[in-house]
Amino acid sequence: MAEGDKLEHQCLQKEFEWVLNEEVHSILHQLNIILNECVRRFPSWDSDVQVKQEKFVLSTSPDQLKSIVSISGDTILQADIQFKVQRHQQQIMYRTNIRHDCPWKLHQVQDAGNHLRQAILQIDKIDKETIFNSSEEVLHILRNLLGCLQRGRTSLIVPRKRTIDDLIKSRNMCLTPNLPEDLAISFYIQSHKLIFAVYQLSNSHGAMKYDTYQAECTVPWLNEVLVLFTVALQLAQQLKDKICVFTQYRDITQLSRPVSSIAIQS
Repeated sequence: MAEGDKLEHQCLQKEFEWVLNEEVHSILHQLNIILNECVRRFPSWDSDVQVKQEKFVLSTSPDQLKSIVSISGDTILQADIQFKVQRHQQQIMYRTNIRHDCPWKLHQVQDAGNHLRQAILQIDKIDKETIFNSSEEVLHILRNLLGCLQRGRTSLIVPRKRTIDDLIKSRNMCLTPNLPEDLAISFYIQSHKLIFAVYQLSNSHGAMKYDTYQAECTVPWLNEVLVLFTVALQLAQQLKDKICVFTQYRDITQLSRPVSSIAIQS
């Protein structure tokens, strides 16, 4: 091997070792700070901590739908609901309530929080003095971490798809008074918004169909959570990409050089 090539590979080896044992720990520390900041934005599920209640108004104009909801953490404690639907060429108004003794769970918030805590656990398991000897060790950690973060972010952005039957039979459909069997409601999260939806089943020439009406409002802390999820994902992905570039370069140089040549250890 030419002296210049040998020196280049030695420099590359040193840079790779620095990335594995200095930059990786630095990035993991930054991620830990970001994710704990994200946790602080989430409502607390610690039974010893009093979670503040927030009130939101979801409505459309004209007054097709309106709901005033009180939320604590991942739970709608109370909601006054009213909406109009078309029946036999006239609009009928319905009113119902969610009460304190039968709250409505926002499972997406709980799921996102659980994935976030799993991501923090992935980082907490790594000792600050750990010496990484291969890229695969780091990539394994980053794959697990990215998986937790992607699932957490997706929980908030993509609502679970549910059938009308699922909604009607759901524990969350505990309303006072009950709605007719051809009506169902739902509250769910989509990105930084709380959505209130009404579904009306009807029979059209022997085929079942349903109409959907919905109102929404912005939940400020959800926007902050999504920003922090995104920043953490980008930071972890950038580190993963950097490790992959080193690994690919190593593989290429190993194929193009004699077996006795110096190779990056990964």
